[in-house]
Amino acid sequence: MRIPEMFKKDDAVSPVIGVILMVAITVILAAVIAAFVFGLGSPETAPQASVKGSSVDMNDQNAIKIEHQGGEVITLTDANTKVTLNGGTVNLSKLTTTDLEAFEAGETLYIYNETDSILYLGTSTDAATANSSAVSTGETGEVKFIDVGSQQLIGDFDVRF
Repeated sequence: MRIPEMFKKDDAVSPVIGVILMVAITVILAAVIAAFVFGLGSPETAPQASVKGSSVDMNDQNAIKIEHQGGEVITLTDANTKVTLNGGTVNLSKLTTTDLEAFEAGETLYIYNETDSILYLGTSTDAATANSSAVSTGETGEVKFIDVGSQQLIGDFDVRF
C-alpha cells in the first residue's frame, strides 16, 4: 500500500515552479530591455524641401538644373542622400565639402556628364566644362533625391530635354 504515499510526496514541486517562474521573468525582462535599446526610437524622417529640376543647355550639351526652392537644408554626402537619374546613381565627387554639407534654399546644382557613362552633380562651373551628354533632345529624365537613413524621397521629378 505504498501507492497513496507516492501521491503525498511533493517535495520537488516548489523548486521546479520557482525555476520556471525565474526563467520566464528573465526572458520577459530581456525582451523589454531589447525593445527599448534596439527598436522603440522614433522613425527617421527625410528633410522636407522643395526641389525643382529643369533642362538646360550648357555649351551645346544637355544638363539638368536643380534648384532648392525652400525648406530644410539637404546634406548631399553619400551617407545621407542618394541622387539618381533614370535609376542610375549620380556621382557626387565633383562637389566640395561645403557643397556636400549643405544644399540650401536658393542654391542651384547641375546634373551633367563628362563621359557617356558617368553622371555628376556639380556647380554651374563644373557643368559648363562638360564635353559630353548622355541625354538626347526629346528624352525624359527622372530625377530622385532619396534620404538614405529613412529611405524616403526628398524630391522626385521628370525633366524633358
